[in-house]
Amino acid sequence: MIVFENISKIYPNIVALEKVNLKINSREFVTIVGQSGAGKSTLLKLLTVEELPTEGRVLLDDVEINSLKSRDLPSLRRKISSIFQDFKLLSNKTTFENVAFALEVAGKSREEISETVPQVLELVGLKNHFNVFPHQLSGGERQRASIARALVLRPDIIIADEPTGNLDPLNTWDVIRLLVKINELGTTVILATHNREIVNTLNKRVISMDKGRIVRDEENGRYIL
Repeated sequence: MIVFENISKIYPNIVALEKVNLKINSREFVTIVGQSGAGKSTLLKLLTVEELPTEGRVLLDDVEINSLKSRDLPSLRRKISSIFQDFKLLSNKTTFENVAFALEVAGKSREEISETVPQVLELVGLKNHFNVFPHQLSGGERQRASIARALVLRPDIIIADEPTGNLDPLNTWDVIRLLVKINELGTTVILATHNREIVNTLNKRVISMDKGRIVRDEENGRYIL
């Protein structure tokens, strides 16, 4: 379980989050919505400890992650993988190498990498694109490669921050269906998006943010800001 407890985040002259209280259960699919500047990305950065709260606590399975020592952060971050709007693939590496790199950094053996990477690439529909470089992939394929890289360490949680922002409608729904499938396989998915159609079609829990506060939290909710 993820718990944001009385969280505030204040930058010079900006209140990014104010008195946020939120619980997300294991294996849940949650969509976070709100206009630019509402606090969505700041909230997600607290979960990955890219930012620390000015006030309050962030807990993951009863561990206060904002108080972890630096040496404990790599272990935490292996439990949480992120997918971004701009893919963040390494341009000089093939699809296979991009996904394998995450395992290499985690210290996995060559045998485990050779076994695991093809399985994950097949899951995301890229089994015929192992030796292709990012510039040779379509936008949707690049995002699926990014999802494969996020999945390869078998994280408990996937954070998808505007993952379809650069995609056409067809590829957008391919990515969303893949995230739903990943969730059904047991991974918690937190999706931040501006896309009203995605939110209203998913019919999942919707957390609406405005000016750093949670203003609505509904099961089977809709984007009505």
